[in-house]
Amino acid sequence: MAKEKLVGSKGQAWFCTTGLPSDVVVEVGEMSFHLHKFPLMSSSRKLQLLITEQEQSNPNRQTEEDEEEEEIEEEAQHVIALHDFPGGAEAFEAAAKFCYGVKVDITAANVAALRCAAEYLEMTSDGGGGGDEESVEPSLASRSERFLSHTVLRSLRDSIRVLKSCEHLLPLAEELAITRRCIDSIAAKVASLSPDGDPALFGWPINDDGPAAAAGAGAVLWNGIDTGLRRQRNPNSWIDDLTVLCLPFYGRVVDAMKSRGAHPESVEASLVHYAKKSIPGLTRSTRKTSSASLVTEAEQRGLIEIVVANLPSKTSSNSRFLFGLLRTACILGASQACRDALERLIGRQLERATLDDLLVPSYSYLIETLYDVNCVERILGHFLDGLDERDDNDDDDEAEADPVVAVGRLIDGYLAEIASDANLDAGKFCNLAMALPDRARVYDDGLYRAVDVFLKAHPRLTEEEREKVCGVMDCRKLTLEACTHAAQNERLPLRAVLQVLFFEQLQLRQAIAGTLGEVPPSPPQAAVRGEVGVVAGGGDVATWRKAVRENQVLRLDMDSVRSRVHELERECSTMKRAIEKIDRPRAAVSNRATGGIGSLLGCKFKSQVSDSHGRAGAARRVGGKASLRDDLSS
Repeated sequence: MAKEKLVGSKGQAWFCTTGLPSDVVVEVGEMSFHLHKFPLMSSSRKLQLLITEQEQSNPNRQTEEDEEEEEIEEEAQHVIALHDFPGGAEAFEAAAKFCYGVKVDITAANVAALRCAAEYLEMTSDGGGGGDEESVEPSLASRSERFLSHTVLRSLRDSIRVLKSCEHLLPLAEELAITRRCIDSIAAKVASLSPDGDPALFGWPINDDGPAAAAGAGAVLWNGIDTGLRRQRNPNSWIDDLTVLCLPFYGRVVDAMKSRGAHPESVEASLVHYAKKSIPGLTRSTRKTSSASLVTEAEQRGLIEIVVANLPSKTSSNSRFLFGLLRTACILGASQACRDALERLIGRQLERATLDDLLVPSYSYLIETLYDVNCVERILGHFLDGLDERDDNDDDDEAEADPVVAVGRLIDGYLAEIASDANLDAGKFCNLAMALPDRARVYDDGLYRAVDVFLKAHPRLTEEEREKVCGVMDCRKLTLEACTHAAQNERLPLRAVLQVLFFEQLQLRQAIAGTLGEVPPSPPQAAVRGEVGVVAGGGDVATWRKAVRENQVLRLDMDSVRSRVHELERECSTMKRAIEKIDRPRAAVSNRATGGIGSLLGCKFKSQVSDSHGRAGAARRVGGKASLRDDLSS
């Protein structure tokens, strides 16, 4: 067998040491291969034609001068340039070794390059490349094709590796159907997986590393026969393996998986993982840098559109990931259809979002506000449109019993966050606040906080605009703490303050009557507004401001009076017990005295007369305090 070695001389050169001087130089990229024409011509039809053409166009001309022997030897060499050789110098080196009869190890990493090299050099069975598949020494094309069909396409991981190597072998790899066969193999094996990535056969997952690896440690023998099955350590490793593919190949793999009937959860898991690996800064929690920063903006935009187009309508992806896609799509200028689809997906699970997710910055110069309020308003519209289509039985244990209530709290927090923006229009604020139904808010304290922040950040609003902003909240749903704060809030318009005081007084009456904490029956809203309008039309603002403060002081005084009444009741009870103790011995003495006189005079007196006078006197002593308690109770 021939021996070969690499020799560093002028640039990079590869020499084959067979004892004979080389007569053919093949240039592949920056590497020069010094070879012999007879092994090459016997194995490669293409090299045979190139060498023959050079011999016919440049015949050797021998001279008689001995000093020109070296120049004649240089001129006798054939120089062939193959700059577009598939696989580069490494693939040509393996093909050259095969021509010299050197053993070439075919692996998943080089089988596609060797198959393309064999096709390029015409080292096939019909091209004079060493016989057909039934011969003792098959050609390079037949050997690589057999390894590709019998070994690579049976393994999911090897199919991904070969498909990755085809990225630099186009278009020849497409003409040989290597990419198509690898994609079909990947899709078929992913379609056979369950959502947890465990393809079961008699309770054992299928080996993912090919028959050769299965015969090693962990292989399963059934009746003494190697089944090629073993326990799989990481059943979802294929999801991470697919991230090495370029975007065009990955998109074709996703289409093939869906056409093969792969489980939607498996497809979605692959899409999410590929997006997180390929798009830098997709989630705010991403801190470590990756090679994803080398991906161009056009590729990132195309990837987002592929991910959004293939996500199922009832996606299980978290809201943070979807909002990250939406922010990236806005930054990269994705299509409007892509952004609309993302907003619909987010709207279907808006109750799972957080306040941080909703704070989508405005990336357009046409929007003056800091955050994109229009986007949130559209998302909320999609959520409300999908309420009727929701299933009654929700499998998510962490989901709210009523998603509308959760979204109500979320929107109130969002309104309080954006209310401080001086460029936010009052109409947009009111539209977003009133978009939710009444059952979305049990109490309007959060909405009152947002209104207060908005009025503070917009001091130049007119009285009509302030009343319009305050009209988004229902004063009947404010707690006592919110009513107390609103009664002293000078930023609220007079009509809103009067409404708050009116309902506060209703709650205060119930509290004094002993039903504190219960919501009083509310009169019709029209009657309340009519009463407030009549009161408001009879005086100026300063007078009613003073009345508001006096009413607040009166409420506090009444609370103190109520506590004093309870103290008086306790004192009255104590006095009654003391009077009873004093009256008992007096009554006994009186009975004995009246009994003796009566026996002498022959008549009897009732002992209850003295006791009744004593009790009447005690009642007169405490009558003043008891009457005060009755008046306060009424």
